[in-house]
Amino acid sequence: MATGLINEMLSNMLHAISQNLLIPVIIGLLLFMGYAIITFGSLLYEFYHRNKINVKQIEAMILSVSNPGTSEEIIRMVESSDLSREHKNILIDLANSHKIGPTSREALTRKLIENEELKAAKRIEKTDIVTRLGPTLGLMGTLIPMGPGLAALGAGDIQGLADAIIIAFDTTVVGLAAGGVAYVISKVRRRWYEEQISNLEALAESVLEVMKNAPKT
Repeated sequence: MATGLINEMLSNMLHAISQNLLIPVIIGLLLFMGYAIITFGSLLYEFYHRNKINVKQIEAMILSVSNPGTSEEIIRMVESSDLSREHKNILIDLANSHKIGPTSREALTRKLIENEELKAAKRIEKTDIVTRLGPTLGLMGTLIPMGPGLAALGAGDIQGLADAIIIAFDTTVVGLAAGGVAYVISKVRRRWYEEQISNLEALAESVLEVMKNAPKT
């Protein structure tokens, strides 16, 4: 008898916890869906305004850095390029780093590039979270109302069962949609940022080679 009472108490506690999670789950799904839509619009804006740099352009920029290979020419080339403002600033800082030695300059380069990688990772991290948690919340929103729905079916309340099924289906669809949109955004941005960082690394190595032979001032 005591065991049955304990089991009933635990069962009631689990039921109360799961039912109280339904509203937070729905709110979370709505927030995720809103964020996914807004971020997708931001992705489209970024797509139409980004400057795509191909391999030939990078090759021409590296040749321009090496010949004649002066700080002034490097800065002029960088300012006229299609690189982002942040990447331009990094290369200009390296071109102006006359007062530090080669080892310190290489350490500075690594740190600046790692900082750009960290910025890119932070931007992708948000949509990665939605990609993982969106379907998870959708599944929770599917399972939580099914308990009361089955209880309603057992009591002959068809309308109660129908309402529970509607909530279950809606949360599933919203969770999968938010996760799918976020996955596309993460995939596209990851490719963009990897390409940008790769271009920056190639140009930074060229600048380092030039600055290694440049006299300190």
